[in-house]
Amino acid sequence: MTKLLLALHVLAAIVAIGPVTVAASMFPPAARRALAAPDDERARGTVHLLHRICRVYAGVGIAVPVLGFATASAMGVMGDAWLIASTVLTVLAAGVLLVLVLPRQEALAEGGGDAAVTVRLAMFTGVFNLLWATVTVLMIVRPGSTTGA
Repeated sequence: MTKLLLALHVLAAIVAIGPVTVAASMFPPAARRALAAPDDERARGTVHLLHRICRVYAGVGIAVPVLGFATASAMGVMGDAWLIASTVLTVLAAGVLLVLVLPRQEALAEGGGDAAVTVRLAMFTGVFNLLWATVTVLMIVRPGSTTGA
């Protein structure tokens, strides 16, 4: 059962978090293009699409920590430092996405904001991506692990 849970956890991370990190990274330049050409329907459509991808996959992404906790429980590693650190970083990443990234995307998608907002959004998106990259490394390296991985 542990292998199945781990496989589902990894697949959920790839399928849910991957699209958010890519779409969120593509959003600021797309928003700048849409701001520069307010009559360009295609540019505005791209902004709306990227925001929708981020919003939908953020919702699907809840499966990642749920499956992660199920896997950690089955593996008996709930109290391990690497898992606690990963959990804290995951909560921070979710907070950055929900409080700093998605609302700014929403404002830009609705026609508000300016180039300065896209710069801050790019910074918050970078922080979000860095947090997820760190969680990924912790999941692979698992400091203190006795499995040799």
